[in-house]
Amino acid sequence: MSTTTRRGLALAVAGVAFVATACGTTHENAPGASSGAGPATQACKGPGGKFTIGMSQANLGEPYRVRMDDDIRTAAASIPQFTVNFADAAQDNSKQVEQVSTFLTQKIDLLIISPNEATPLTSVVKKAYDQGIPVLVLDRKVDGDAYTSFIGADNVDIGRQAGQYFKQHLLPQGGKIVELKGLAGSTPAKERADGFNEGIAGSGITIVGTADADWLRDKGQQQADALLKAHPDAQAIFSENDPMAEGARLAAQNAGKAALPIVGIDGLPVPEGGIKAVEAGRLSATFIYPTGGAEAVAAAKKLLVDCGQVQKTQTLQTRLITKDNAAQVYAELNQGS
Repeated sequence: MSTTTRRGLALAVAGVAFVATACGTTHENAPGASSGAGPATQACKGPGGKFTIGMSQANLGEPYRVRMDDDIRTAAASIPQFTVNFADAAQDNSKQVEQVSTFLTQKIDLLIISPNEATPLTSVVKKAYDQGIPVLVLDRKVDGDAYTSFIGADNVDIGRQAGQYFKQHLLPQGGKIVELKGLAGSTPAKERADGFNEGIAGSGITIVGTADADWLRDKGQQQADALLKAHPDAQAIFSENDPMAEGARLAAQNAGKAALPIVGIDGLPVPEGGIKAVEAGRLSATFIYPTGGAEAVAAAKKLLVDCGQVQKTQTLQTRLITKDNAAQVYAELNQGS
């Protein structure tokens, strides 16, 4: 990993932390994907080319996003043609727009972005795409379809699976629950909530209170504390990610409800991640939501080095984690690491 840029341009961007790496892998095409005279073909220089990729991250306050950058860095390490520059928007839409604009000024060959919020980032993503730069959108979407490929799991489906888990295993007779949501303007927050409502439909489960906790553990604890005070008869908590769920666990313990069932999403295979939280009994269950980092690098290689095409939407697989399979899945996902 290094901090160099290509074309002799210096990276002097206030507030932007750039890290360079090298890396690699592939994908396929479908209707609506980059093709023919689109960004993929224009950008490709083949195996003999050198490419600078800009990676715009929504924030590094969430362990999931740190892992996403790490996955990109690791995958990029096997492709000598790639240099990846990373920027952290720190949950600031304006900052992320500025960082992407800087990438464009530096004439990057491809943009990977996980937008903080959809609408505020749509224009600058379209600007990159319209300039002929392939754009890979990770996890969180933008408005419209001015990008090369979206890579992520199905957030509606993972919310639906969580709702069905409550219906089938935690509250089969129905009951009252509270819900912690992510950042309101980010697409997974709405999609996971929509899916969860579908999952509990017809079950007798009632969501008696909700709060936005911006995907963050500390805010999750604060909001869960308020929800449990307002709804002391809540029988379980659904959290749209694991850090907020861990914060909710602390709030539940402080409220004298240490055994309250709590379900999250992310399932990171790291010691402080959701899989270990389930194994330790702090969470009742979680769902693995892959970062897409390795898949993004594979798509970049396909576009820039192999002169191929990629699917407009690449849907990643999710997986339910309970105490029954947590240890096994954790070991499985860390094999060879």
